[in-house]
Amino acid sequence: MLLIYSHKITPRLTYVMRHLFTRILGIDISFTTKVEDFIKHTGAKITYTKQALQNEFFVRSNDLLFEQGINDLQITVRNWEGVPCFFSADERSNVPFDIFSASFYLLSRYEEYLPHMKDIHGRFSPKDSLAYMNSFLHLPVVDMWAYKLLGLLQERFPELERKTRDYQFTSLIDVTASHSYAHRGFVRSLAGLFYDLGSFKFRRVAERVKVWFYPENDPYNNFDFLVDQHKQLSIRSIFFFQFATYSTYDKNVSPNHNKFRHLIKSISDYSTIALAGSYSSFEDNELLKKERKNLAGVINRSVEASRMRYNRIHIPQTYRNLIEAEFTDDYTMGYTHEIGFRAGSCTPFYFYDINLEIQQPIRIHPFAIHDYALVNLKEQEKILEKVGALHTEIKNVNGHFLTVFSNELLGDTSHKVDWKELYLNILKRFNV
Repeated sequence: MLLIYSHKITPRLTYVMRHLFTRILGIDISFTTKVEDFIKHTGAKITYTKQALQNEFFVRSNDLLFEQGINDLQITVRNWEGVPCFFSADERSNVPFDIFSASFYLLSRYEEYLPHMKDIHGRFSPKDSLAYMNSFLHLPVVDMWAYKLLGLLQERFPELERKTRDYQFTSLIDVTASHSYAHRGFVRSLAGLFYDLGSFKFRRVAERVKVWFYPENDPYNNFDFLVDQHKQLSIRSIFFFQFATYSTYDKNVSPNHNKFRHLIKSISDYSTIALAGSYSSFEDNELLKKERKNLAGVINRSVEASRMRYNRIHIPQTYRNLIEAEFTDDYTMGYTHEIGFRAGSCTPFYFYDINLEIQQPIRIHPFAIHDYALVNLKEQEKILEKVGALHTEIKNVNGHFLTVFSNELLGDTSHKVDWKELYLNILKRFNV
């Protein structure tokens, strides 16, 4: 067990310590504010405050974990043996920066509480993030810091015990539109046909008419392929189905369609089913609850996990809404058009609500890759090189590699890349 001394034990401090030591490093920890208890302790121990007590392992603290609310912080990113870091500490500290405050800043999404410009979908732009502006978005720096800290602690305390963890890979499948043409009803199908004709999209016209006669040939209908590959390669997967009525941004098959419900039911026999929250439910929590309840009714079991449409997150309200709707896990933390680590970590973590200064009971699973972030690369080898670099960083810290692919893009043949082939290569190369 590792004993941590600080002059004050705050919710922020316990939150970030448990993420780094317990979840990432597998080290049991306890806290004390009593100097005499700290001095008597004969095992591994560290001091986290402004001044070292004796010659113990010492990390000089920034003020962030002892504050409340949000302040406009001035941050300078420096280098720690090849790894970016910030909140520098002086030479008395055994670590050259406050690893715990820096980790809290990223995990809590502190910068997303600050005033910022939102895009057309109300999202925080990756280009406004500290990680993007300082070129470390592609690094799970929180996990990297934790492992570097572990090395220093093991030099000082060789007897330090910990539980090791293994690298994991999970494929997230976004199903916001299960079919492109099939099962959409007469009026919607006819309207789509006239739109394609008016837009001179004759390839789509031919494809649409073919699917009317052979619904199983719908380009988005690649579920047998996905389930078969996941089974053969022992891939852990989660299918996120949208279960919403038609709207401007929600254009799935009707949730009342028997074929659609049968599809969900059949996939639930092989994979976890979760909710792709509709665009309309983003600010309508009663609708979100209804979608969750209705999806659970199809698979006859509780729906615990969510992803929000277009990766829309409004901190902290989105997570408060998800908690109220009784979700326990969320997979929205990431960027649609940038690969990397929005919260700086490849380890699931609990949401910390800064306005309330509490850890909330919802676990966030950060994804590293969204398929639409790969579209502009246009060549399969370039994409695999990018994905491989992320895989290496995550594997080095025994983290959790999550990718998001949609059945829509996997069924799209208008790009130069064969997305099914690419997806299969990613499963084969980076599952282990």
